[in-house]
Amino acid sequence: MLESSVRMLRLLALLQSRREWAGAELADRLDVTTRTIRNDIERLRILGYRVDSSPGVAGGYRLAAGSALPPLLLDDEEAVAVAVGLRAAAAGSVTGIEEASLRALTKLEQTLPPRLRHRVDALRDATVSAAGGGPTVDASVLETIAAAARDHERLRFGYRAADGTTTDRLVEPHGLVFTGRRWYLLAWDLDREDWRSFRADRVESGAPTARRFVPREPPEGGAAAHVLRGIGSASWPVRARIRFDVSQAELLQRLEPPAGLVTPLDAQHCLVETGSNTLHDLAVYLGRLELPFAVVEPPELRDVIAGLARRFAAASTAVPAPA
Repeated sequence: MLESSVRMLRLLALLQSRREWAGAELADRLDVTTRTIRNDIERLRILGYRVDSSPGVAGGYRLAAGSALPPLLLDDEEAVAVAVGLRAAAAGSVTGIEEASLRALTKLEQTLPPRLRHRVDALRDATVSAAGGGPTVDASVLETIAAAARDHERLRFGYRAADGTTTDRLVEPHGLVFTGRRWYLLAWDLDREDWRSFRADRVESGAPTARRFVPREPPEGGAAAHVLRGIGSASWPVRARIRFDVSQAELLQRLEPPAGLVTPLDAQHCLVETGSNTLHDLAVYLGRLELPFAVVEPPELRDVIAGLARRFAAASTAVPAPA
């Protein structure tokens, strides 16, 4: 019995590692007969795994999605990734999944071998959360939006503006964008006949309409680029375009999401559309990045930076100590 159970676990691991296996290949890997493989496949099906099979020389076995969630096999790296993700979800920006995340994390940590538990604990102890107390979005809202986007179904919802007023919206949802701080819905607004970005935490009483739509081509640059561009134009009184003389990878390591839309110009230059409350605030932020840059626009920002440079240069001059 023990040998049979171990063999089934090995069989399940093989089925998860590749799209399709021939029966003879599985038998060879496990050093058993093809008849034993057929019997073990039936046992997996009884446990809740859906294993599709096709006859013939070109046939084989394929692990498919079933009607219930069966036990899962994770390798070391996958187990650590899931544990870290669950811990982050328990204190993340989605409301309603904290308790479920903690329950799942508790079950997972009970089964982790010591070597993996030490890795997860080390990551937890070395990590300090800098997340603010900003608005969170209900998990059911994200699920409703995601399902409507997947099924290409029009969505009607109340949307609360920054001033507290609520308007009724009818949209064709394209998808969700997570900026690192907030969730946004990108959708085609049927009343305004244009693409719009909606903060998911301001979506109220969303409901699919059971009316399907043909998906439209996403706006230029894709969903994430359009949302970031929309966030900037809506929330920053001062807008700017900055050229950085570094690679996109190096720039993204320094920028705080959502700092703006980053467009690579070549291997060592990027264009950033960003903004701030004032030109002075933006100039100070750019200086803190400690990266070579040039202001494309507005010219007024160059004047502010030049003024700051003069003051810093004057402050760097040595002065005699007071007597």
